[in-house]
Amino acid sequence: MKYVVILQGVVYLLDIFSNDYLSFLLMFSTQAILHGQVWRLFTFLFLPLESSNAIFFLLSLYFYWFIGSTLEREWGSVKFTVFYAVGALLTLISGFVLDLWGFGLAINMFYVNMSMFFAFATLYPDLQVLFFFIIPVKVKWLAWLDAALYVIQCARYIAGGMWFLCLLPLVAVANYVLFFWSDIMDRLGRTRTRHSAQTINFKKATKQAQQQKGYIHKCAVCGKTDTDYPNEEFRYCSKCNGYYCYCSEHIHNHVHIE
Repeated sequence: MKYVVILQGVVYLLDIFSNDYLSFLLMFSTQAILHGQVWRLFTFLFLPLESSNAIFFLLSLYFYWFIGSTLEREWGSVKFTVFYAVGALLTLISGFVLDLWGFGLAINMFYVNMSMFFAFATLYPDLQVLFFFIIPVKVKWLAWLDAALYVIQCARYIAGGMWFLCLLPLVAVANYVLFFWSDIMDRLGRTRTRHSAQTINFKKATKQAQQQKGYIHKCAVCGKTDTDYPNEEFRYCSKCNGYYCYCSEHIHNHVHIE
């Protein structure tokens, strides 16, 4: 990742003196590639993502370098390189597809870097960063905010008839899901297992209570039980401080226990 960051910095500096001519030579172009400029198949990786403001550009370089180096330490160089390369390949394929549809776009690695940020937020969800350099925010909330903005952005594209622009944001999602699919399935599996265990424990507890006491539900006011009054409807009050049951007569007519 550091080499990508360094080369983006070099291209940014040279663009200042060449009036962005270097970026023009490096940017993706299907027609140029078909005419022999094959370097454009990979040089789009080094295009600066933020060129309007030098300070924001340096901050974005540092941020993506920090995320990339952290993921590389966590995963190892091989896995991180594969992750970044797959994202670049998907972006490249998207560029060709958009050109075939007649929608030529100047693609870059912005959305791949966003998929890298989603990966970082998944691995370190509670890490805090300073939003606008002032507000401490956990990374996971920034990731959810970015995901929401993606959805809104794609909805606007579709509403405006520019549905093809949704392809590049989908690249970020596809790259992320491809590498975190097993983690997503594991978390869903643990959630189902936990809920299943809670259901089983509740059924077991109610059965034991019925065997020991002879009833399951008992009104905390009048003492009615579901054994003595099998047709009675018993409910539990959410406002009482504790697990208190009431019959239909007293569920809305009792003093809340605090």
